[in-house]
Amino acid sequence: MKRMRRMNGKTGKLSSAIVAAAFLVGATVGTTLAAESAHPSLDLSVGLYSKYVWRGYELSKDSMVVQPSLTASYEGFGFNLWGNLDTDQSLELYDQDGANWNETDMTVSYDGSYGMVDYTMGYIYYGLEGVRDSQELYGSITLDTLLSPTITVYREFSNYPGWYTTLGISHSFALSDKVSLDLGAQASYLVVDDASTLADPDNSGDAYSDFHDGLISAAISIPVNQYVTVTPELYYSFALNNTASDVMKASSASGNDDNFLYGGVSVGFSY
Repeated sequence: MKRMRRMNGKTGKLSSAIVAAAFLVGATVGTTLAAESAHPSLDLSVGLYSKYVWRGYELSKDSMVVQPSLTASYEGFGFNLWGNLDTDQSLELYDQDGANWNETDMTVSYDGSYGMVDYTMGYIYYGLEGVRDSQELYGSITLDTLLSPTITVYREFSNYPGWYTTLGISHSFALSDKVSLDLGAQASYLVVDDASTLADPDNSGDAYSDFHDGLISAAISIPVNQYVTVTPELYYSFALNNTASDVMKASSASGNDDNFLYGGVSVGFSY
């Protein structure tokens, strides 16, 4: 199987400091929670998309993917299950073709706030087909100000050790009393610990470390009623430099793709 899976990145000392700070904030101000209802909440969604792209890597080819998600949350704590069903897997990416459920992820998280800072910390388990499963710890900090700048640091610690960090901005525009246009953009930096996991294309003896992928997104949230929302979505993923381009092309189905325009629609139910 050609695909590059679950490689994660960031420069070492700065990444460690950010993650440590996120967990320290959680420990010291744990009673200051994000604005949530007093009762448990349940969110269900199902998305249908033209392609599955993850951190710049093409994980489907010429097939629709179905991605259901279930999230339960209470008093800042959350539990999520997410999956990917490829309706027609490509033999250029997987060992078998046809419709197949090829990924199930589990996330345990905690959200909180302190002043104008919102923070999240959590753990993700990636159940993958054809490659070893992956585990990450992550921390995220968002400033409650113009464009909501957000930095998120992921640390893979099981089978593909490394750091993956994103810096993103987002903004929501009201199109009507209920309908909104949500725009976002982010850039990432990837640091792999071991060249045997992912080597630098220009020097096979060195582990890959560089600015990696960029992502631009647009979505329109359309409430159907109090509980149901329909959201058309559009994404553009691209390599941030020539080295990242070489890495992405090597893992793409055709061997020459490093940018992807894709989209779809999701239907969500919240209670």
